[in-house]
Amino acid sequence: MEEDNLQRQWSLKDFEIGKPLGRGKFGRVYVAREVKSKYVVALKIIFKEQIEKYRLHHQLGREMEIQSNLHHPNILRLYGWFHDPERVFLILEYAHNGELYKELRKRGHLTEMQAATYILSLTEALAYCHEKHVIHRDIKPENLLLDHEGRLKIADFGWSVQSRGKRHTMCGTLDYLAPEMVENKAHDYAVDNWTLGILCYEFLYGVPPFEAESQADTFKRIMKVDLSFPATPIVSLEAKNLISRLLVKDSSRRLSLQKIMEHPWIIKNANPMGSCT
Repeated sequence: MEEDNLQRQWSLKDFEIGKPLGRGKFGRVYVAREVKSKYVVALKIIFKEQIEKYRLHHQLGREMEIQSNLHHPNILRLYGWFHDPERVFLILEYAHNGELYKELRKRGHLTEMQAATYILSLTEALAYCHEKHVIHRDIKPENLLLDHEGRLKIADFGWSVQSRGKRHTMCGTLDYLAPEMVENKAHDYAVDNWTLGILCYEFLYGVPPFEAESQADTFKRIMKVDLSFPATPIVSLEAKNLISRLLVKDSSRRLSLQKIMEHPWIIKNANPMGSCT
């Protein structure tokens, strides 16, 4: 979508609405085409009734503000928004290949090349976010999309926050929460580094590392950093080394984003162009 087009006033008549792409807790997403340019986008529709009911004004406003100001090849663009009496519409970049989660479920687990490529793309995107004082706090496979070339895009910024200090809100998804968030302690950018370790494990083994029967047991496993590596599938020692250096309870000792990019497993396996097709 043209940059000079982004500032214009949009309305529903500017778009042809196509098939549904998914539904979230607060709305639905459709593929759509801008009538004049024929540019394909994703249109996220959120009902104002839901915004009122769940008091989402602040969170939605923050999400829109943060995402519209992030311009990175591995972050889904938010081109603009508009509203009518019942609904708010977000105009988003269309990621042709959908959720990475579906790909992971279909395959069971990813190859080391795919996993390393996605981790590198994520690390670069998070380094960009952190430079802009944005902590994502909810990186999980459902929030990661793939474009037509198989490049990864971070999609959902609903829990992200602009921060120059420590924060105390517990949010995100249980399996991906860092120990300091489980304990409701102050946390900073290092929560995203922890999540990279969780994702790397899940990409390679097909399940998150601290999965348990109950929420309480997952909490306990996270707090103890009860980390073990199954015998199958076979995963390289370098990959296990990276995971072990990210899943560290003391957040100040987790591997930095720069060190992840320089890690031997990433250098050996990742496609620097970011494509896995």
